[in-house]
Amino acid sequence: MAAGSTFGTLFRLTTWGESHGPGVGCVVDGCPAGLPITAEEIQTDLDRRRPGQSRITTQRQEEDVVEILSGVFEGVTTGTPISLLVRNADARSRDYSELRDLYRPSHADYTYAAKFGVRDYRGGGRASYREATGRVAGGAVARKLLAQRHGVEVVAYVLQVCDIRGGVDREAVTRAAVDANIVRCPDPAAAARMIQAIDDARREGDSLGGIVEVVARGVPAGLGEPVFDKLTADFARALMSIPAARGFEVGEGFDSVTLRGSTHNDPFELREGRVRTSSNRSGGIQGGISNGETIVLRVAFKPTATIMQPQQTVTVQGEAVTFQAKGRHDPCVLPRAVATVEAMVALVLADHALRQAGSRLR
Repeated sequence: MAAGSTFGTLFRLTTWGESHGPGVGCVVDGCPAGLPITAEEIQTDLDRRRPGQSRITTQRQEEDVVEILSGVFEGVTTGTPISLLVRNADARSRDYSELRDLYRPSHADYTYAAKFGVRDYRGGGRASYREATGRVAGGAVARKLLAQRHGVEVVAYVLQVCDIRGGVDREAVTRAAVDANIVRCPDPAAAARMIQAIDDARREGDSLGGIVEVVARGVPAGLGEPVFDKLTADFARALMSIPAARGFEVGEGFDSVTLRGSTHNDPFELREGRVRTSSNRSGGIQGGISNGETIVLRVAFKPTATIMQPQQTVTVQGEAVTFQAKGRHDPCVLPRAVATVEAMVALVLADHALRQAGSRLR
């Protein structure tokens, strides 16, 4: 029995649906009663993830209109499971008919067949990035809970596309600045170069990868559950579960290996009546527990596996063939991945905030 579609301990998200099925969605369980939430608030996040939003994303036209089926009454959560539905409208399954009998390079076609003995070949089925629709819808509920009860703000942005890296002020960056251009990099000069690089790759039938960075500001100290449910561990699990994710970092991340302890350590100081650090190389997490500083995470995404160039593969019968994709695909997943990264970070923080509430008597 497959049991990998639910995430979280107290604030739980279950996603469901396939790329070319009737619809996709999620069930959020464990959200406290009395949280004001509307379909319009959830829709704002879904609009940032939906396909067809610019020339550098897939041209599949899905409005991704969310329907709240349960768990909300007269504009507030009831404490019961919240079911959210987004109907598929522009699947065009005929574009995938030839995939019935072959495995696309670097996709989940072969591995799903190896695991289940059957696979939905239409657009990747459950392995499609369309699955992230449910993550973003559920993440919008988590975002509202964090903002209202804890004053937490989560902002993600494209930091790097291929070898083009932007410069971002982590403490000041806003969602409005992120959404000011179609690549969602708040550095305008770098964004222009990124867009050109993605356009060039698309014209060549190729694809690009890159890095999404995310900051969570206002997170209180003390979130995280030693030892196996550390905040770092749960962030890693959440972000590495996103389709096409290939790497994860906290704070200085892999660059920390070039530093000595004397330069990597974050000195403590008393500032404005509370314990703070004068630097933030730890990325807001020490010992797997938040320290009250801004949480800084990065996730690397591979180039989109579907490219419009001939590639070698095999059929399900083991015959070597040449395959060239058709249809509508992202030349770079990063602009739409921003919303998913934010959602997964919000889900982790909402879950740990509820867990922290029961971890001490005073």
